Amino acid sequence: MAHAPQAASPHFWNLSAQALCEQLQCGPDGLSDTEAQARLARHGPNADAPPQARGLLAAIGRRLREPLSLILLGAGVVSVATGDGVGGGIIVTILGLSIGLDTVQEGRANRAAEMLRRAVALRAEVLRDGTFRQVPVEAVVPGDVMRVRAGDIIAADALVLDSEAFTAGEAALTGEPYPVEKRPGVVTTSAAGEASNALFRGAVAQTGEARALVVGTGRNTLFGAAAAVLGEGQEVSAFQRDMHAFGLVTARLTLALVVVVLATHMLFGRPVLESLMFAVALAVGLTPELLPMITTVTLSRGALRMAGRKVIVKRLAAIHDLGAMTVLCTDKTGTLTSAEIALSRSLDAAGQNSPLAARLGAMAASLGGDRGALDAALLASHPDASQGWTLLQRHAFDFNRRLGSVWAEGPHERLLIVKGAPEAVLALCTRHRLGGEVQPLGDAGRAEGLQRVHALAQEGLRVVAVASRQRADAADRAIPLSSADETDLVFEGLCAFADPAKPTAAAAIARLSAAGVRLKILSGDDPIVVQRLAQQVGLPADRVLTGADVAALTDDALAVQAQSVDIYARLAPDQKARIVRALQSRGAVAGFLGDGINDAPALKVADIGLSVEGASGVAQAAADMILLASDLEVVADGVEEGRRTFVNILKYVRMGASSNFGNMLSMAVASLFLPFLPMLPTQILLNNLLYDFSEIGIPLDTVRPEAIARPQVWDMQGLLRFAGTMGPLSSLFDLATFGGLLWFFQATPEEFRTLWFMESMATQILVIFIIRTRVRPWRDLPHPALAASSLMALLVAMVLPFTPVGAWFGFVVPPADMLAGMGALVLVYLVCAQWLKARALAWPAGRATALTR
Repeated sequence: MAHAPQAASPHFWNLSAQALCEQLQCGPDGLSDTEAQARLARHGPNADAPPQARGLLAAIGRRLREPLSLILLGAGVVSVATGDGVGGGIIVTILGLSIGLDTVQEGRANRAAEMLRRAVALRAEVLRDGTFRQVPVEAVVPGDVMRVRAGDIIAADALVLDSEAFTAGEAALTGEPYPVEKRPGVVTTSAAGEASNALFRGAVAQTGEARALVVGTGRNTLFGAAAAVLGEGQEVSAFQRDMHAFGLVTARLTLALVVVVLATHMLFGRPVLESLMFAVALAVGLTPELLPMITTVTLSRGALRMAGRKVIVKRLAAIHDLGAMTVLCTDKTGTLTSAEIALSRSLDAAGQNSPLAARLGAMAASLGGDRGALDAALLASHPDASQGWTLLQRHAFDFNRRLGSVWAEGPHERLLIVKGAPEAVLALCTRHRLGGEVQPLGDAGRAEGLQRVHALAQEGLRVVAVASRQRADAADRAIPLSSADETDLVFEGLCAFADPAKPTAAAAIARLSAAGVRLKILSGDDPIVVQRLAQQVGLPADRVLTGADVAALTDDALAVQAQSVDIYARLAPDQKARIVRALQSRGAVAGFLGDGINDAPALKVADIGLSVEGASGVAQAAADMILLASDLEVVADGVEEGRRTFVNILKYVRMGASSNFGNMLSMAVASLFLPFLPMLPTQILLNNLLYDFSEIGIPLDTVRPEAIARPQVWDMQGLLRFAGTMGPLSSLFDLATFGGLLWFFQATPEEFRTLWFMESMATQILVIFIIRTRVRPWRDLPHPALAASSLMALLVAMVLPFTPVGAWFGFVVPPADMLAGMGALVLVYLVCAQWLKARALAWPAGRATALTR
């Protein structure tokens, strides 16, 4: 060919078949094998590039680049280099275990998610060299003529050339739960959901058959555009940002303290190697080396608990992000609704409730319907409607006239039943049944019936009209039914259908609202339907923004509107993502729950993406969590679990800030004025090791209900305020210990180090039971695992100086009077800590708190 085929218009449904054929340089007779191969080489396979899988080394490297990991790695290397191989080995081992657990958990979750992904299509039927043949779906190219039949998954975006009673289910693409009729022609809409002449990749053929001209394949499809987001880099989550910021703060404090101590010791003429080892020991003491382990174990435990509730966690940090969520955006179909059409009302010709219309409709569906979604709903409402009746003839649903009929024989009569679009059926009716009597139906009666249909549509209901006529026994069964028989009908009534809200939806939304999570509906469905659903589940529905409204707004204007509007309809996939970004721009931690192809972009950009087991493969791949039970109650449970894990993670941070930091600071200051080191480097490392062991039960600790009542935030100012309140208290009692040991008890250097080691361990460990809760410790007991690990570490620290092993660390048996003084000092410290913690845990009004239980 002289010129390469041009790309088709993005709104290809606005063009005629002839215009598209000219653009694509093809004809209605399809392609030859040779031309198809050339186009395949030019356009590429009809597939999406799979998400880039990160290798094991890349996953480990990503975690090692975090500031906390770098601090720990550096401290371990320096410890080994300065002769403390045991301490350095412990640090590196802890770091390795944490990274290993995190990597293994995410690897398992991703493999489980991959098993849930479903193929879009396997083979397609295309016209090649004048005959239809089956080809792999990847081999479909623009310009192909494709044939699609009921049950097929549509392999590419295409323009309908001709159709026969063809409908397609596009819920995964547009959110519309009802099958959509497809027929040839040209439409002027810019919305894909209203393109009645277009087929879209990933939709499912429900009824009939169609031939269509392939326009877009692979990424040049509505499906492909949504799937393309999977190849983009993963956004850094709120939890990862907070951890990174905390790591930077810790690194700066550690580096500053080490430099100051080392420089001052050098100025005072202290031995260089001794000063260096002391500074390194202080750095290790300041570093929360168990934080990665505590974080991973806590999140992993949360993942296991959520797995028991049928939730696959693909990304561990997503558990925290779920707890931090302040806004949940959700699709409608399959999440708030059951995605199963149900009969809502059966009305007689006067608009009164009556089962007759539904029973006749169910009889027609059973004897000769197309068994689509509406027929299935009728049969579910009256499963025995056709009992005793026999089908004589059937006039299939005519998509041009928008109705169909069956002729059935019953015990006492032969009846013609017609059902279809209300305006089409009413136009053929000359009478209507009122109170069991058949009366004439005039233009006024038809207008009244159509008004009733409009009123039902305003409630978000899809309406089908049912009519009948008795046929004489002499009617010739050999003559097929035709449109000429569908006249002089009796209007029997209306059947109204709905995609009902899930029974649990309203309660789950109320529960999320009480927990400080605001719900917003982002749907591709009709505005009236979405508004009606919002009213059913208790959401404010006075304002609805459509896709056209969103398109007309700038990003700043949309961010303003998104603060007050909760209902959105007729949205394109990229518009859902725009709304999520608009919410994030105003500080919201935004989650998105969706199961369709059109939800993938929003799932990707949200802070927490949630999908369901029955969702499209693209939606599952874009999500951070996959719900095996599609229910908002599961989301509410997950929010609580995320907050619970975050509270326990912050307990470790609080404990380090309250005592560990204070003790290390006291030691650094004291080392400048004492004629000897206040604690040997090995004693500092032992102190740190025992303290960390005391806190390994934190992931299992209990959490009070008030702590998970509101969204959690990791506020660095709050953490620094806590450290600035409790840290100086610890340092004050450290200095009191120093003074008492030096001036009152006249302790030797060995006695000084031993007593201060014991006092330091007692205050650090026992204060855990105080600051882990806002209430009095005896009113909120810790989990047995935390109590056991803490008391065991304390026992080792108290007993060690009295054993031969204590001498290896430079300890001596302390005198009884010094032990008694130390005990009294510890008791006073704990009383002061209990009194002061209320100020340390105070939070400005109106702010959500992450530091409360």
